[in-house]
Amino acid sequence: MAVTIYTTPSCSYCTVAKRYFKENRVPFTEYDVSRDQRRADEMVRKSGQMGVPVIDINGKVIVGFNKPEIERNLRR
Repeated sequence: MAVTIYTTPSCSYCTVAKRYFKENRVPFTEYDVSRDQRRADEMVRKSGQMGVPVIDINGKVIVGFNKPEIERNLRR
């Protein structure tokens, strides 16, 4: 399973999402889009959004911390 989360340091929902993944032992890759323009462009291309968090679970893009949607995609 591949989980990627695009974040910024000031985003409270990013912190909640990362805590959720850690508590549930879901390995993830984090990209801080405030420091990495290439990853910021990638995030916008994937999601059509500039807001964070953007979570990519095996190619399924979720904008924001939508716990039911995250759990549904982690089970696949």
